[in-house]
Amino acid sequence: MQLGFIGLGKMGGNMVHRIHRDSEHECVVFDFNEEAVSEAEGHGAEGAGSLEELVSKLEAPRSVWIMVPAGDPTQQTVDTLAGLMESGDTIIDGGNSRWSDDKRRQEELRDRGLHYVDVGVSGGVWGLQVGYCMMVGGDDEAVERLAPILDVLAPPTTEEHGPGWGHFGPTGAGHYVKMVHNGVEYGMMQAYAEGFALFDASEYELDNAKIAHLWMQGSVVRA
Repeated sequence: MQLGFIGLGKMGGNMVHRIHRDSEHECVVFDFNEEAVSEAEGHGAEGAGSLEELVSKLEAPRSVWIMVPAGDPTQQTVDTLAGLMESGDTIIDGGNSRWSDDKRRQEELRDRGLHYVDVGVSGGVWGLQVGYCMMVGGDDEAVERLAPILDVLAPPTTEEHGPGWGHFGPTGAGHYVKMVHNGVEYGMMQAYAEGFALFDASEYELDNAKIAHLWMQGSVVRA
């Protein structure tokens, strides 16, 4: 399968690396950072110097994954792609867009015959090795077409652990689940910060680094 990929930061670059390392799928990539494009090419991807060139190198029906900051950067990229792609093609937003923006974009793109899939991605810099947890929203046809890529990016499915990605409903459902996920994550981070602040305020001379290392050895808060 061919996949266009836009945005080769710490997560995007590693995702392209994982796709080429672990499968026969082919990525055509673009980033404003030419060094990031060169690095992706070193992993087997085909570079493009613009969005126009990226789209021209893909065979229909095209699938293009966007991995850039939420807000204007994502919207501008979607708008540009919408003018370059054809009916039956799919735009995938793997960033942290608001779920209601996904719904609006799908309505706008539907008039052009374009599919839109939202994928909330969690995994950070560890995803290259262990895989990415992905929360997906979009119509069945587009998600089914994207499934081979999601299977490669996700942690391996085993009898003990189910699939590392899930399709939760129509457009916006994936980013809605990811939004709640992020709220839980930030709550955990706040709890850690308050806990270590209590250590600093303690009458004991506690070593925060030593405590953190110990807690990573089987503790229920090791995450």
